[in-house]
Amino acid sequence: MGIMEITDLISPTTVFADLKATSKKQALQELARRAATSIGCDERGLLDVLLERERLGTTGIGHGIAIPHGKLDGLDGVHGFFAKLDSGIDFDSMDDLPVDLIFLLLAPESAGADHLKALARVSRTLRDKGRCDKLRGSDDADALYAVLTEENTQSAA
Repeated sequence: MGIMEITDLISPTTVFADLKATSKKQALQELARRAATSIGCDERGLLDVLLERERLGTTGIGHGIAIPHGKLDGLDGVHGFFAKLDSGIDFDSMDDLPVDLIFLLLAPESAGADHLKALARVSRTLRDKGRCDKLRGSDDADALYAVLTEENTQSAA
């Protein structure tokens, strides 16, 4: 795999504009449910992987963004899911700000560098403040997908 693009990770059907959650655990449960349905894996096992990862340290990277991630047996590649929450939730983030944009990444156990490439790609995409402002201003999945997959919304900061 060459350069990892956001379009390699998400599709319009794995972007959710209507995630409702009042806690970190609830947000992860809801994302796990939707992801499990989408990729045909065990929801419980998936949630366990995500909660285990959060115990090692929060995936709330600041500025209202979280990138929960984990590895699962039997996946055919790296899968991404993006959700915008209707209101920010406490995610134990590094800067203590509530999280309202969540990008879930799932990789096969054998993913190696692809998992890290995907993480780097997602964090680069979401570090773009102009893009995050647009995401927060969009209210349907197609619009969110378009913003996420736009090449560059601002010159690299």
